[in-house]
Amino acid sequence: MSDKLKAVDVFAIPDNVFKLISKDWMLITAGHIDDFNTMTASWGSFGELWNKKVCFCFVRPVRYTYKFTEREDNFTLSFFEEKFRKVLNLCGTKSGRDIDKMKGIGLTPVKSEHGSVYFSEARLVLECKKIYIHDLDPANFLDPAIEKEYPDKDYHRMYIGEVLNCLMK
Repeated sequence: MSDKLKAVDVFAIPDNVFKLISKDWMLITAGHIDDFNTMTASWGSFGELWNKKVCFCFVRPVRYTYKFTEREDNFTLSFFEEKFRKVLNLCGTKSGRDIDKMKGIGLTPVKSEHGSVYFSEARLVLECKKIYIHDLDPANFLDPAIEKEYPDKDYHRMYIGEVLNCLMK
C-alpha cells in the first residue's frame, strides 16, 4: 500500500469515531506553511449539520494554537498510527510558544489544497473551513460534574468546520 494520502469521500473512513478521537487522538493544526501551530486533542466529533459534513473540535483560549485557529479560515485534523503516540504526547504537553514542535519529531508539514497545513505521516486528514464558533458557557452545563473539567475556568471555544477534503492512506 502506498504511503501517499489520497482524496476520499468522508463515508470511506472505516474508523470508529469514538476511538479515533478519544483514544487515538488527533492534531488540530491551523496557520499556513510558514507560520502554523499544532496541538493534540482528544475531544471532538464528526457529523452532519446544516446539510454539510462537519467536525467539531475544541480549543482553550490559553493554548497557543488558539490564536492560529482564530486567525485562519481553515484548519486540519490529522490522525496517526500508534507509532506516533510519543509525537502526539509531545504536541499535547509542550507549547509552540516555548519550543519548535516540528524540530526533530519526524513530522513533515504539507500545504493543503486550501492553504492549510497537515502532515504527510498522517493516516487520515480532514481539512475543514470554520463555519461556526461558540464559547462554552458554564451556565449551560446541565451536569454539574462538567465544571470539574475546568478548575482554571479556561472554557473551550468550539469550532464547527465544514469538511472540505478528506485524505486517507
